[in-house]
Amino acid sequence: MRGELTAKGKATRSRIVEGAAAVLREKNVASATLDDIMARTSTSKSQLFHYFPTGKDELLVAVAQFEADQVLEDQQPYLGRLDSWEAWGQWRDVVIKRYEIQGDECPLGSLFLQIGRSTPGTRAIVIELMRHWQESLAAGIRSMQAAGRLPAELDVDMRAAALLAALQGGVSILLSTGQSTHLRAALDQGIADLRRAGGAVA
Repeated sequence: MRGELTAKGKATRSRIVEGAAAVLREKNVASATLDDIMARTSTSKSQLFHYFPTGKDELLVAVAQFEADQVLEDQQPYLGRLDSWEAWGQWRDVVIKRYEIQGDECPLGSLFLQIGRSTPGTRAIVIELMRHWQESLAAGIRSMQAAGRLPAELDVDMRAAALLAALQGGVSILLSTGQSTHLRAALDQGIADLRRAGGAVA
């Protein structure tokens, strides 16, 4: 596909990507076919290849980007305004709810495991997702410093990285067991550690 898409073209492309994401949540990458996606999105083969000229691999990368964007979008508006302990608690609740509803199915994780090492661009999407997620947590910690709720000498980047790593560990265990106990513990402990660093009651 060449040139800038029209508004209608962008809408059509988005509809194909979202439909493909729905198909891939129901089937694994290997068993999902372009015919499945065309049927779900009421798209002809010529339309599909107009928007994704190289075919399935290009579409899979677009779906991976869609799923990555959804991970962050589902945490809003709380992830973008972690400026009080109440806001941190609200963000914690949203994250737990999202992953409990998702259960042991992780669309982005499944995509990455099945195509991440063979399809260019997918690993970069996951790396960018984690970077953005960590930066959002760091921005929240800095806003707490600016409000005097956390000490200025706190190592913001280390705290944000540790919290994200603990969260991802909890998610990994949830995906393996279907239980959110470790995810809850990771978030509760991470936020409690921040509160203690600020001298607040956890």
